[in-house]
Amino acid sequence: METPNTLVRSIDPKEVPVAELQLLLQTAIAPRPICFASTIDKNGIPNLSPFSFFNMVSTNPPVFVFSPARRVRDNTIKHTLENVYEVAEVVINVVNYDLVQQCSLSSTEYEKGVNEFEKAGLTPVPSELIKPYRVKESPVQMECKVKQIIELGHTPGAGNLIICELLRLHINESILDERGHINQHKIDLVARLGGDWYCRASGPALFEVEKPLRTKGMGVDQIPERIRYSHYLTGNNLGQLGNVEVLPDQDDVEIYKKINIELASLLREQIPNELIEQRAHILAKKYLDEGKVPEAWKILLAV
Repeated sequence: METPNTLVRSIDPKEVPVAELQLLLQTAIAPRPICFASTIDKNGIPNLSPFSFFNMVSTNPPVFVFSPARRVRDNTIKHTLENVYEVAEVVINVVNYDLVQQCSLSSTEYEKGVNEFEKAGLTPVPSELIKPYRVKESPVQMECKVKQIIELGHTPGAGNLIICELLRLHINESILDERGHINQHKIDLVARLGGDWYCRASGPALFEVEKPLRTKGMGVDQIPERIRYSHYLTGNNLGQLGNVEVLPDQDDVEIYKKINIELASLLREQIPNELIEQRAHILAKKYLDEGKVPEAWKILLAV
């Protein structure tokens, strides 16, 4: 929530140099997944290049889109775009941490005809349904046919949307869990930020947020004002509290007052009620940050 002391810089994109605007946007709209695109030209010469203007946009049919933008420096187009006009096929290889340095090296603007597989030290593997090669080292490789190319402009920085449909999916079994699902820790993906920055999706950076699908959360607007306007609970905390469908009943709260040692000790203190409430909010926040939402609600309702 914006406070009175917050300074906001408003920018007209038409009044900012393209290179500066690109850096601002790439830094703000991040992290972005990386499309490590393998293509081939009409003479059979392979090309390999990463693009972070990329995402999936449909599951049925399975469709992805990525965008090789025109170079800001000289308004030229990239070999990947030239290739898909000639051979409308592409392998999208995902990039994990073990692959990120070689992926970055492949983005070097080598002359047309140079094999980036060789330059980056990566292993080309024949695809099953299309001509471009897969990257053996990538944990997930997706053979696609190009359905459509949409040119967004002809000025420096203009994108070219390459819309492609998945034909065959290849997954390294070492990243699967016992259910056959991709384990987010094992796949160890990386993503692009702005400038030279990347981020790694592993370790403590990974966390889960329960989707409000099985139940209908009551919403932040239904949280009592003395809790909603707490000085100690963050917007994320309020989102957690508002995601519950029903509150604990008073009997549960009374029982919890006795069995939670921290809460029971707090309620026994001979201090003003206002201070008890403040400390209860701090304690509830600790529980919320640990993902213990029902317990946090009981603490908040106990004072």
